[in-house]
Amino acid sequence: MSKVKVAAFSISLDGFGAGPHQDLNNPLGVRGLELHSWFFDTGAFKKMHGQADDGRQSIDNTVALQSFENVGAWILGRNMFGPVRGPWDGDSWKGWWGNNPPYHTPVFVLTHHARPPLVMEGGTTFHFVTGGPGAALQKAKEAAQGQDVRIGGGVSTIRQYLTANLIDEMHLAVSPVFLGEGEHLFSGINLSQLGFVPSKTIPGEKATHVLVKRK
Repeated sequence: MSKVKVAAFSISLDGFGAGPHQDLNNPLGVRGLELHSWFFDTGAFKKMHGQADDGRQSIDNTVALQSFENVGAWILGRNMFGPVRGPWDGDSWKGWWGNNPPYHTPVFVLTHHARPPLVMEGGTTFHFVTGGPGAALQKAKEAAQGQDVRIGGGVSTIRQYLTANLIDEMHLAVSPVFLGEGEHLFSGINLSQLGFVPSKTIPGEKATHVLVKRK
């Protein structure tokens, strides 16, 4: 059965999923990259970005690889796609990932400003959805053709789908770092009331991987 899921989403020990002040030089906000240090030297990351060496073969690598299994479509918030604000300037911004993004599926980007679909190498097509989270999810489920829909972030987008009770499970990679400021993933959200329970905890080499599911 297809699921709507968050997978391999990195958070700090104090619950932040991104740092403050996102811009072109800080795509994940100031100090945001520290949340993902568990991932950067894994084989999964190296392969995803076309790097030659095999990377670290580890528990972190295994759960990273699993996060891509059975994913038929993605949903991203506009801030996750890039730092551009307001109306789009044509196709001048094509994302952070170069000509061959790591998604290899249809990706639905939440935005208030219309833009034609953007076809990239490797099977990724970005579709820009102005109708809100519900419309994006409907389109993503249709595109996924029975596979899972992965909510990739950022924090605001995940929070919208959480509070709308549209997420079935989450895999959180808890990194051993305090950010102290930025975008807090669960502030004001009662996961127990939403029906989430801890399902599994996997100690990795550089992060602790926590799986929670709705009952």
